[in-house]
Amino acid sequence: MGATRGMALVLAAALLVALLAPPVLAAVLEVGSSGGDVTAVQKKLIQWGYLTGSADGKYGEKTREAVRTFQRRNGLSVDGRVGPATAAAMGLTLSGGGSTGGGSVAASATIISADHRLLSRLVYAEARGESYKGQVAVAAVVLNRVASASFPNTISGVIYQSGAFSCVSNGSINNTPNSTAIRAALDALNGWDPTGGCLYYYNPKATGDKWIRTRTIKTVIGNHSFAV
Repeated sequence: MGATRGMALVLAAALLVALLAPPVLAAVLEVGSSGGDVTAVQKKLIQWGYLTGSADGKYGEKTREAVRTFQRRNGLSVDGRVGPATAAAMGLTLSGGGSTGGGSVAASATIISADHRLLSRLVYAEARGESYKGQVAVAAVVLNRVASASFPNTISGVIYQSGAFSCVSNGSINNTPNSTAIRAALDALNGWDPTGGCLYYYNPKATGDKWIRTRTIKTVIGNHSFAV
């Protein structure tokens, strides 16, 4: 009887501690936050063209407005704060620290849409041996085609256009992408275009296609030449 009563007292004490303990807050960055996590967010915003200047690690009004623009263009709640949903859309994971910015930011490899999944598979199939920038560049070519009147106006339409990509004909488009390809596809979706608007890419060591060699090369990244 005494043991049962003692256990009941222990459980009651544990419950009381749990009720009195401060709640664990989801990490949120907002005006007034500072540190390396803010710097990581700013670097993304600068890379995608939403923010000008340097990444100083201080969440001020310019950063808030850049976040609001990013949120508006990505169909997110427009509050100028970087919480879990906005961070995920940026390809980042926030942890700890709450609104003071004392936590840390890590790269996230979360698929956020069907288009993102398909583009990630294309990047993995076509460029998994390339540098990160080279993988983003391949994804950017797909998106540049979507924006061009000369190609289908959807990601799936561009990727599955007859003869457009060898990975479709050989079936490797169906392979599961790794985390690097997933992040590279998201960076391209969010606006990073290392190619400067190119519509084509090819490996000159691996293709005998004469037509593609007639295109004007704008840049070379790794094994790929990017052209218009």
